[in-house]
Amino acid sequence: IYHGGVIVAGDRRATAGNIISKRDMRKVFPADDWSAVGISGSAGPGMELAKIMATELEHYEKVEGAPLSLEGKANKLAQLIRGNLPMAMQGLVVVPLFAGYDPREQMARIYEFDAVGGRFEERRFATSGSGGRDARGSLKARYSDGLAPERAIDIAIEALWDAADEDSATGGPDLVRGIYPLVAQIDADGYRELNDETVAERVERIVADRRLTANNEG
Repeated sequence: IYHGGVIVAGDRRATAGNIISKRDMRKVFPADDWSAVGISGSAGPGMELAKIMATELEHYEKVEGAPLSLEGKANKLAQLIRGNLPMAMQGLVVVPLFAGYDPREQMARIYEFDAVGGRFEERRFATSGSGGRDARGSLKARYSDGLAPERAIDIAIEALWDAADEDSATGGPDLVRGIYPLVAQIDADGYRELNDETVAERVERIVADRRLTANNEG
């Protein structure tokens, strides 16, 4: 969460055991104009859950004439996760994150979930997936209240970099293939994704800064 909005970022690697099965997978999905779902766990059920979530929210808004509150959207996602429990018991676990901006309250929120649909709000930042612990440590070291959006984007990308450095199932930026993290920004102007060129520029700055730090330490 930054001052006035929230950043959602995801790496692009999918794995099957110790094999990289896909290098450019999407793990961040728009739920509606004001929110996003980030998935971790089993790829197929995760993507299906994100698409069903978007359909459910669109249907509700058409029927009721107004969107759900952000908390209501989080409750809807919790219901969908509970509906996946039989598959989770077979090992097809999905553990998403949900984040968005509520125009009525004029504030951003992040929600974490467990495999059975438990919902927990986070006031600062949240992570999920096999690299979540390393990403959380990176965010904890760099986060401060009232972040500017540009700084929030940079520390989200750095957190993914740090996670990829420690966790084989998390993909770092691939400068050779031009595959970069997917980064979305949600605020009073709604949901929007940064294009690859913008993310690439930020990644290159981070690489240069870390190379300089490594050289100084050496």
